[in-house]
Amino acid sequence: MTVEDVRATLGARVICGEEYLNREVYSACGSDMMSDVLAFVKDRSVLLTGLCNPQVIRTAEMMDIVCVIFVRGKKPDDMIIELAKEKEIPILCTGHRMFSACGMLYARGLNGGASYNE
Repeated sequence: MTVEDVRATLGARVICGEEYLNREVYSACGSDMMSDVLAFVKDRSVLLTGLCNPQVIRTAEMMDIVCVIFVRGKKPDDMIIELAKEKEIPILCTGHRMFSACGMLYARGLNGGASYNE
């Protein structure tokens, strides 16, 4: 799956990074807690979040996340957009809730990797 496939599945709008829509995506992570994202070590993931602050982009950069998707109609401010452009991380926005968006991607074959059991 590519970022463009993710965009089409969610009916998302591209905020920045259109030139990176051909990147491959292997998994997804949905969280509003960046500490959980930091514990999610997967290759070539997309991050779905409703948290709109620059820390999201910084976390995405550290974790080699290929795309950030803001859910629930959240719109990043200019500072977040500029940081994402600088870090070459595309930003998408969708009106879907996180649970629904993750489910739609899962139904198309994108998974979250291994589960954790206690």
